[in-house]
Amino acid sequence: MRRYDILDTPPDGAYDRVAALAARLFEVPVATVTIVDEDRIWFKATHGLEGVSEIGRDPGLCASAVLTDDTTVIPDTLLDPVACSNPLVAGPMGVRFYAAAPIITADGYRLGTVNVLDTRPREISETDSATLADLAAVVRDQLELRLSALRVVRAEQERRKVEQEKRQAEEEARQRAERDKAAIAAFASTLQRTLVPPVLPAVPGLELACHYKTASPQEVGGDFYDVFPVGEGRWAFFLGDVCGKGAEAASVTSLTRYTLRAAALVDADPTAALKALNTALLLDPAVGTRFCTAVFGMLDPARDGGFTVTLATGGHPPAYHLSPTEEGGVRVEAVRAKGGMLVGAIAEAAFASRTLHLAPGQGLLLYTDGLTEARTADGHMLDDTGLTDFLARRPAPVSAGALIDDTVALLDTLPDTERDDVALLALSVPTPDAAPAGITTTAHSAAAPTADVSVGQENRRP
Repeated sequence: MRRYDILDTPPDGAYDRVAALAARLFEVPVATVTIVDEDRIWFKATHGLEGVSEIGRDPGLCASAVLTDDTTVIPDTLLDPVACSNPLVAGPMGVRFYAAAPIITADGYRLGTVNVLDTRPREISETDSATLADLAAVVRDQLELRLSALRVVRAEQERRKVEQEKRQAEEEARQRAERDKAAIAAFASTLQRTLVPPVLPAVPGLELACHYKTASPQEVGGDFYDVFPVGEGRWAFFLGDVCGKGAEAASVTSLTRYTLRAAALVDADPTAALKALNTALLLDPAVGTRFCTAVFGMLDPARDGGFTVTLATGGHPPAYHLSPTEEGGVRVEAVRAKGGMLVGAIAEAAFASRTLHLAPGQGLLLYTDGLTEARTADGHMLDDTGLTDFLARRPAPVSAGALIDDTVALLDTLPDTERDDVALLALSVPTPDAAPAGITTTAHSAAAPTADVSVGQENRRP
């Protein structure tokens, strides 16, 4: 009965028609469809019995009829020893005839009865009994149809509930992922800002510009650069790339940067700084198997207003020395020092240096391999050849700020620059006619709140 969920449901036309049909077929004043509950008899449909929805389970009529598999017929209730005391018989209604067929489910449960009642004693035939049983079967079929519909509705409700819970779970997961992503990006951005100088220094007689961009805002990059004074008018600079990404690479980057700074203050030889870094990386157990590439330079002011530049390399791509030509173009020379092994890979690593003169009007570009390994639209790496061609097509004069701006514009045209971090550092010596007295420092942009950091600064003596 609980399975059919029929108790206390509103009136239903199908059951009402069964009661009315029973009354008409048997020519009785009262016919009902009842469901027998644990402690009551509930009327699903009534004909000729207004205002009654349920009665007690007194023995004699429905409560007795529901216990049998066959139609119950009591021709004269006053002669039946059990039915005679039922309130419907002994009460004001004065029922004298009662017949009922049980409503039996397909799996044998008896739920209630279809009843016909009269105030006069009477007899019915076996055919009439069979007709009453058929009416009970019609009620059973209605209950089965209702149960099937309920199952469909419940299945649909369950499906919608599951889908809603799934959507809710997905939405919560998405929001949690976005919060985690934002937190990671903020952490990476904060950590990244500690690995590069917040501003470039103002170097008398030199224009500086830089650019830094991580491949992903969620990861700390391994590229690094710096420019700092070493005393007596001399300046040092370096740029490099630590193997790997993330917090471990960041810790190596931090160690690298501060080791190079400290080494430069002790020994003016750039190769000595790389040797010190090589030793530091190999001795620190936290570094593990990580190594880095680096180019380290020392700037000595020259009499002509330019600088003597000593460059030492440790497995790093060459720097590019740019000089204006008489024809208005730019001559590009790759500055390669013979030798120069990876830093932090082996204890016996050897490093080499090369000295050049950076004259007024000339510039120097340092970069990490995120630039030359970027893919062009046709799928090929930009490579040293592509970078050389790009630099050679630029018109004179050579300006560090314009050089960085143009290189960043080149990166913006490449489709897959998100694969690797990119660090750029440019130095140029302004010509006397383009250099009024005074030194200005201009920040073109600041570190973004995410790790997608783009920094460009110039120190000019216009």
